[in-house]
Amino acid sequence: MKLYGQKYPIDYSGPIVPMAEIGGFPVRPGLFDVNGAMAFQGGVNFTIHTHAGTNCELLLFHNGEEEPYAVLPFPESYKIGDVYSMIVFGLNIEDFEYAYRIDGEYRPEQGLLFDKNNVLLDPYARAVAGQSVWGEGKKRTYHARVVKDTFDWGAMPQSNREMSDLVIYELHVRGFTRHPSSGVRHRGTFAGLEEKIPYLKELGINAVELMPIFEFDETMNARTVNGKQLLDYWGYNTVGFFAPNTSYSAAEETNKEGTELKKLIKAFHDNGIEVILDVVFNHTAEGNELGPSFSFKGIDNKIYYMLTPDGNYYNFSGCGNTLNCNHPIVQQLIVECLRHWTVNYRVDGFRFDLASILGRNEDGTPMSNPPLIKSLAYDPILGNVKLIAEAWDAGGMYQVGRFPASKRWAEWNGRYRDCLRGYLKGDSWNAWTAAWSICGSGDLYGGFYSDYNGSYAGYNSCINFLTCHDGFTLYDLYSYNDKHNEANGWNNTDGGNDNRSWNCGAEGETEAPEVLKLRYRMIRNACAVLMCSRGTPMFLAGDEFGNTQFGNNNCYCQDNEIAWLDWGLLEKNRELFEFFKFMIHFRFQHPIIQKKLPDAVCGMDGLHTHDVMAENVNLPKDTRTFSVSFAGYDRKKGRDDIVYVSVNTYWEDVAITLPDLGMAGNWYLSVNTYGDGQNRYFYREGEETRIDKSFILRPRSVAVFTVKKI
Repeated sequence: MKLYGQKYPIDYSGPIVPMAEIGGFPVRPGLFDVNGAMAFQGGVNFTIHTHAGTNCELLLFHNGEEEPYAVLPFPESYKIGDVYSMIVFGLNIEDFEYAYRIDGEYRPEQGLLFDKNNVLLDPYARAVAGQSVWGEGKKRTYHARVVKDTFDWGAMPQSNREMSDLVIYELHVRGFTRHPSSGVRHRGTFAGLEEKIPYLKELGINAVELMPIFEFDETMNARTVNGKQLLDYWGYNTVGFFAPNTSYSAAEETNKEGTELKKLIKAFHDNGIEVILDVVFNHTAEGNELGPSFSFKGIDNKIYYMLTPDGNYYNFSGCGNTLNCNHPIVQQLIVECLRHWTVNYRVDGFRFDLASILGRNEDGTPMSNPPLIKSLAYDPILGNVKLIAEAWDAGGMYQVGRFPASKRWAEWNGRYRDCLRGYLKGDSWNAWTAAWSICGSGDLYGGFYSDYNGSYAGYNSCINFLTCHDGFTLYDLYSYNDKHNEANGWNNTDGGNDNRSWNCGAEGETEAPEVLKLRYRMIRNACAVLMCSRGTPMFLAGDEFGNTQFGNNNCYCQDNEIAWLDWGLLEKNRELFEFFKFMIHFRFQHPIIQKKLPDAVCGMDGLHTHDVMAENVNLPKDTRTFSVSFAGYDRKKGRDDIVYVSVNTYWEDVAITLPDLGMAGNWYLSVNTYGDGQNRYFYREGEETRIDKSFILRPRSVAVFTVKKI
């Protein structure tokens, strides 16, 4: 190391000048509290930390090269605590990629996997090199790039919507527009998704939940089955937590990675649509003992992963390894990551895959008050973002209704999915649970039928859904009794078996008119119930026009027509799309569905269940038909807002009565999923049909009534 013989200023607010020379580059100790690589005028700051590593080297590569053109060892004087930091002068960020090598003990039985020859990706890398072309396999080790962020967000405020104000639309960035029928210029990309914003506005949703967009390598588990290449299409094996998936960008963005994604998010916000990211902090792409070592394993394997006493990996994720989320170092990584996406990408919320892992101790045992979950709930930067937990994991922990810090966190309500799927197809023994679920799952979220006692957390803690990426589409839910995952290559053993689906009389595709008629009615039933349930509704992209995955309920590897949305179905099933559009609009027009309002002037209870005779509010445990009423005073409109939802899962007509309104108004039919014989399934405001006290619910149908004042 060549030392400079001059004096150097200590004050970093003044000029930052070299203090030494390493490998031919002027250097000086860096900014120890700034993780990752950060460019500034004249140089680049590199910071990385390792607890058990004994020394560290910075590797610089020419773009696309595998052999480094420079190796810069960190002197001991460039280390504080466990942190190595160095400023390297004279670097142009467009001319290089970087990585690290860390030496230390190799004792696998103790969880130590150091290898001084192993090239390691910066965990805080803002961009991963060599990943920008979808489907092209990684030909070299992982390198990072330094990103220059010049995107101007202007004075865009954060959304002030509550969770209960949202209708969430889950989509896969590539699959949403990859099909030739999508009609976009930049298929399968962030730019292609932006082209579809007018469609999403027409549909009426106000939040999108994007399946993983952190950098991942879709080819890492590539294989060929029946002549088709299968890839890691979903992207749940994260390579870089701070880096956007560059293969989702239509344009080359070298050293400006993330710009296209930021343009997309800004366009969503400009159109009143929030953006929620599906994030995976339960495992990484390094896998189990047989998996590669390209980052965390070689930096501090014993810290970043949960290890058994003999040095193997606990597998609560089902993917080979489990992140050690409640170790302080990993907590810091996760908090900084979410702050990064909140501040630099203006993301509105995060959905945490297998979130129960976030509450496990370092030995895998569940914690009563997990520090990470609490930290995220009360972090000042994350104070207004939505936090959504998939409140279970592959290790058997199931926390729906009792996820820690529930009044700050929301949950995917897995019970809602399971019981409503069963009940709507005719499993009458689910009647009570189905009624609870439509009413907002008060038995799970701290209340009875309402929040009069102030303890009900469901308005902002309950995400209701019947479909998501994991499982059948809504069309397939009523087209297949069994999963058909043969194309995945595992002899149909993968994917869930408890689908609670029904093929309506024929397995798969059919031309039988009565079967198709019933299928689409069942889809309308599901949509109507979902949009008229208290709690935040979420549904899978394409459900609104009958998209199919041909019975595959686990499309994680299918980058083809099985998993891509077929936009040709939009015109074929235009009636279904119009029904979804109406139901979303109907929900927004009736705030009483979303939350408790002041007491209704007419005297109706705020929330109640009803038997077929409305005055009977005690439901038989196995009833096939019941109703739910929502009532309150809407101050904005200056009138009562009353909605009555009637569900008939029986295969014959059922006569019901509606509550007596006295002189308060009359009942009007707004939705009838059975239809009027002329393919009319809903009635816009001013077109509703007046109903006397009784009504005939047709077989397997849902009707929704509203009240108009006399």
